[in-house]
Amino acid sequence: MNHFEYGPEGLACEGVPLARIAAQVGTPVYVYSRATLERHFTVFRDALTAAGVVDPLIAYAVKANSNVAVLKVLGDLGAGADTVSEGEVRRALAAGIPGDRIVFSGVGKKRGEIAFALQAGVAEINVESEPELNLVAAVAAELGVKAKVAFRVNPDVAAGGHAKIATGKSENKFGVSFAEAARLYANASNHANLEPIGVACHIGSQITDLSPMRQAFTKMRGLVEQLLGEGLHVERLDLGGGLGVPYFDMPAPPSPADFAAMVGEVTQGLPVKLAFEPGRVIAANAGVLVSEVIHVHERPEGKRFLVIDAAMNDLIRPAMYDAFHDIRPLIPRAGEMTYDVVGPICETGDTFTRDRALPPLASGDLVAFMSAGAYGAAMASEYNTRPLAPEVLVDACKFAVIRERPTYEEMLSRDVVPDWV
Repeated sequence: MNHFEYGPEGLACEGVPLARIAAQVGTPVYVYSRATLERHFTVFRDALTAAGVVDPLIAYAVKANSNVAVLKVLGDLGAGADTVSEGEVRRALAAGIPGDRIVFSGVGKKRGEIAFALQAGVAEINVESEPELNLVAAVAAELGVKAKVAFRVNPDVAAGGHAKIATGKSENKFGVSFAEAARLYANASNHANLEPIGVACHIGSQITDLSPMRQAFTKMRGLVEQLLGEGLHVERLDLGGGLGVPYFDMPAPPSPADFAAMVGEVTQGLPVKLAFEPGRVIAANAGVLVSEVIHVHERPEGKRFLVIDAAMNDLIRPAMYDAFHDIRPLIPRAGEMTYDVVGPICETGDTFTRDRALPPLASGDLVAFMSAGAYGAAMASEYNTRPLAPEVLVDACKFAVIRERPTYEEMLSRDVVPDWV
């Protein structure tokens, strides 16, 4: 469920017509529903509780939507943060999420980032290789602290909605192999500056079949039991994220209740706490991207291009992942025409969809890309020197801009011309 519905003034977010936001803020613009963010988080949390999972750490994947206001909405509900850079750790802290609810993941952490995370008191650093383990140990020794680490293990299980977001196969860059996990865990347990607290896995994103998750989680349970059997301390099993969302061109994926029931079955009786890293399932359907039609370009041979003011720099998922987003006119109308929906970027890849059946549209009309709350604004760029789209948060009948559209002067001020040029 989301809170984007048609009303007397067209498509609205909660109690605010999107056309009103577009008129005041301009387009393209991202719009998020606070009620939807809160609902999706509580549904996920309550499903785990109903399945018998006690006191889980639900570390929202900051990479999905990293706006500090979004993080604060979730943090106030008790969410933690799954982060993959010092910048994301800083965003979580700025949103009021305490260090002991922050997980620091990622395959290429730098020395300074590790030091910052340790000083922030993060809940765990998810170590993804032996060289990284050695670096964490060295930085912890320099700081005179003991680093809490978990080992991200690659279970060699294929999953995910696209090859570029599948992370659990042995050929993917993520995590240590099962063959080396127990040895590394034992070695870390004997290090003066390391405190291994658990193991983690994350096999992909936009997963719509629970079978690979069940397979991976079962393997992770076996690893935990092996480590405990060897007398090693294990307090947490981090099962990652990746649960898919109902984009509009596909069957409904498993619900949070289905996912939680499977987790409860696989982990029943395991004497450790569980952690999760949901991102897309919380944020995707909580946001839309609103864009204005610039014009319709009709070719004599019959091709019809709907040229809009949003572009691949604003929403790169279709160009990068062949992703489908439902496109809805803000004012509903009868009829149907076929369009290639394209943006102004000087690349053929700046195409959102081809041969899409949509209602008749003309210059000045407004459309909304649905399910754009995850991996939309967070992946945006200023390619072609296009300002980042602003972000707006709606709460019932009020809204606020939570990231301004930069001016051209602000963008240009970041470039410095040396005095010798």
